[in-house]
Amino acid sequence: MRIIHIIPGSGGSFYCGNCLRDSKYVVALRKMGHEVVKVPMYLPLFSHDDLQEIPVFYGAVSIYLKQLYPIFEKAPVWFDNLLNSKPMLKFAAGMAGSTSAKGLSEMTISMLKGEHGRQHEELDRMIDWIKEHYPADIVHLSNALLSGLAPRIKERLGVKVYCSLQDEDVWIDVMKPEFRQEGWDLMHENAKSIDRFIGVSQYFSDLMKERINLKDEQIKTIYLGVDPTDYEYIPVSEKPRNIGFISRMCEENGLDILVEAFISLKDRTGFQDVKLILTGGSTGDDKHYIHKLKKRISDCGLNDQVEFLADFEEDGRKEFFRKVSVISVPVRIGEAFGLYLLESMASGVPVIQPALGAFPEIIRKSGGGLTYEPNQPEMLTDALAALLPDSERLSALSQAGHEGVHRYFDIFTHARELISVYESDK
Repeated sequence: MRIIHIIPGSGGSFYCGNCLRDSKYVVALRKMGHEVVKVPMYLPLFSHDDLQEIPVFYGAVSIYLKQLYPIFEKAPVWFDNLLNSKPMLKFAAGMAGSTSAKGLSEMTISMLKGEHGRQHEELDRMIDWIKEHYPADIVHLSNALLSGLAPRIKERLGVKVYCSLQDEDVWIDVMKPEFRQEGWDLMHENAKSIDRFIGVSQYFSDLMKERINLKDEQIKTIYLGVDPTDYEYIPVSEKPRNIGFISRMCEENGLDILVEAFISLKDRTGFQDVKLILTGGSTGDDKHYIHKLKKRISDCGLNDQVEFLADFEEDGRKEFFRKVSVISVPVRIGEAFGLYLLESMASGVPVIQPALGAFPEIIRKSGGGLTYEPNQPEMLTDALAALLPDSERLSALSQAGHEGVHRYFDIFTHARELISVYESDK
């Protein structure tokens, strides 16, 4: 089967769970013998992705300028190419606002309008490229914020179009109030051109059925997965009792909640050996936030107890998991899934998450962690203080999570489910 995956990039500046999800599915489908091509949008993907010959469509700098200043629509081709060059896009990825919905409401709505939006010429350029270089059987969109592409793709390419669902609410709900409902309404309208939506958890499938007003048959839940053999399992009994955080280091992901919980933990007896290891990268929006956290850590005299790891890609993640015995990413409003949960558990690292979003569902199924509520530093401190000294329970959760990933979250199992959905809709 010939499959196109259209994937928005993060520029590689932070741990992007959606980007990793798409890449892991692509790798699994290729290993199963399918021909799959990743087509990036907005920003480049991670540095290890094999996209040298594929242009980045809808270059973030170019479409942003054209949305704000229509005069740029008349810019010469050479200038547009400069704005869309990978060095320029890499630079833009680290700037403030590059991956935030704040200030981008109008552009989001325009993108959801597809061929009727201001980026309609870029849509046809993408479709022309696909027709010329890689005529496919299936086009799979990374998320419903790209659903505006679907009607035109279906019309011009005559292929089946699928769309994953993951954390669209996080983007839409921070848009200007006057645009929020229009965004959901446009996704509902675009759904008429999508053969099936793929939700990443039952929690999020149910949420999106309500938000986009979908029928049961329009959506299928297929969990995220990893290849367990990609991870090094080390029993927690052989590692230091360190606490880890692996995700974009930002307020939305609750890094300050974990830092405050760690500070409180260090005030208790019996945790002098415990350190906090942080990784996941950031964007320009997060610089001031991270600076404040570092000052807070310094003011508490804990600089030598907190380590920031810059490398969060393949080798960096493996090194991170060697250093920690438990992780927590206390996302303020929860998530549709959280791929870092699987990566942690596959490495034998239990997780402690707030009882929000899909976290209880994933932890319940895997058996590799605990939840706490409400999502406040003192509750997280109590959970950490109860688990870290309990070596027997820590080891049991480590083993259960590792086995749970093999049993329920193997990427090849879910890739076969995805292919079954594609084939059943022929």
